Amino acid sequence: MIKNHGDKKLSKTGSHRRAMFANMLSSLIMNEKLVTTLPKAKELSRFFDRTVNTAQKQNYSGLKSVLRNKDAFKKMVEVIAPRYKDRKSGFSSVLKIGERKGDAAMTALVKLAD
Repeated sequence: MIKNHGDKKLSKTGSHRRAMFANMLSSLIMNEKLVTTLPKAKELSRFFDRTVNTAQKQNYSGLKSVLRNKDAFKKMVEVIAPRYKDRKSGFSSVLKIGERKGDAAMTALVKLAD
């Protein structure tokens, strides 16, 4: 029996979804904020929390498989993971911005927690 546990599919194939979130994650790490649609923002926030937990455990091989950008990997290991060493979760926040003008899609801002 198939159950839909875990990540949302977002009408994308698995390879497209992995590539999209890897790119979005690198952008979020480098800029510390990102504007996207609300469903993608919610999934990206969950994905970022898991990635920070991986970095805190110093599992660098697992981190490199997700972060293919060397600069993003370096910033995650040297800046972001030590910043959140006392936190267990809640490393990012999702703030609703409003509807996009072209297609009225709900947009959201994903930013790193203080």
